[in-house]
Amino acid sequence: MAARQRGEVADALILVEHPHVYTLGRSQKARANLLAPGDVPVIEIERGGDVTYHGPGQLVAYPICALAEGERDLHRFLRSLEEGILRTLAEAEIQGERRPGATGVWVGPRKIASIGIACRRWVTFHGLALNVSTDLGYFGRIKPCGFDSDVMTSMSDCLGRAVTVAEVKPRLARHLGDVLGRSWAT
Repeated sequence: MAARQRGEVADALILVEHPHVYTLGRSQKARANLLAPGDVPVIEIERGGDVTYHGPGQLVAYPICALAEGERDLHRFLRSLEEGILRTLAEAEIQGERRPGATGVWVGPRKIASIGIACRRWVTFHGLALNVSTDLGYFGRIKPCGFDSDVMTSMSDCLGRAVTVAEVKPRLARHLGDVLGRSWAT
């Protein structure tokens, strides 16, 4: 992020699968919504939002973007991330939607993607987590984003078949690039 702030590198999109971890955002309720983490590490981080789970089968995207003068609206940036996810889901024939007052992407009553960003000197960091084939049982140890754990779903659950992070990764990268007006280095 510091190199991007100094203009030494271009905007980047980092796509990863994390090992099992719970992250606590800046919400005052985050620690209270951490119920029984067991042996899974818990890390406090700088992003907005509450507690969430990251792990295998979940595609996590970190857009590191220097927002230009006309782009400096973090709510619009969040909506763009949601739009990138919505387009990715639509390509897989999953009808996602936004829910007023609840950042992220939903499929009916269930949440499929969480978003939590941070921004310093108009450079974004942190990002989004899309449940592709995630073991949803890990959400049972927390109240993800303050919701009951059974609200979470995955692409595999929605489609009733296996979906891999490898097949979703290029689609999400393309759609995020389109909605953010960025070309990611390959």
